[in-house]
Order: sequence, then C-alpha cells, then structure tokens
Amino acid sequence: MATLAEHPCQPCKRNAPRLSPDEAKTLLKGLSEWQIVEHDGIMKLSRSFTFRDFASALKFTQLVGDIAEQAGHHPVIVTEWGKAAVTWWTHTIDGLHLNDFILAARTDEVAD
Repeated sequence: MATLAEHPCQPCKRNAPRLSPDEAKTLLKGLSEWQIVEHDGIMKLSRSFTFRDFASALKFTQLVGDIAEQAGHHPVIVTEWGKAAVTWWTHTIDGLHLNDFILAARTDEVAD
C-alpha cells in the first residue's frame, strides 16, 4: 500500500468538498506531530520543526517550497532562527483536502 506521501495530488476545484472534521482526524493519524488548527473558521494543518541554526531552517523552507511548486499547492511557511512552521490548507475551498495531508507527509520526508 502506498504511503500518504506517495499519493498524487489532484487539482482541487472550488466545488470540491472539504474534509469533514472526522475525515481530517482519521487522516491526521497518519502524520507525526501535525495538528489541526482553526483560524478564522478555517481548518488548517500545522506543524513546527526545529533545526540547529538558521541556515538549516532556511534550507528546509526551500525544500518545502520546491514541493509546493511541484504540486501547485502552497503553504504558509514562517522561518526563524532554528525553526520553521508550516501550515497547509486548500485556499480554494477554505478548508482541508486530501492534498493537504499528502503534502504534510512530503514535508515530513524533507525534514528527516
């Protein structure tokens, strides 16, 4: 069986259904240290990563940016000395989609 990170991302149209809270919680079990957070009524997937210095955090940020560009799906990334926070959600549907969980899993892979 393919891992979550190996699933393809599908283009998400405005009328695509958002994941329900139960569906999102089930998918969250396949991720390490990610949280579902709510901002302005929108469910998002968020995680902070720690690094030994700014250069490492910046390198990670670039790798996540590369993943985002390849998928055509872009997170919020906040990079600081020794840490980076990544938040995924699908802007077109104002909520979570399977793609967000796939890209969170890919984010975990570049953090290792």
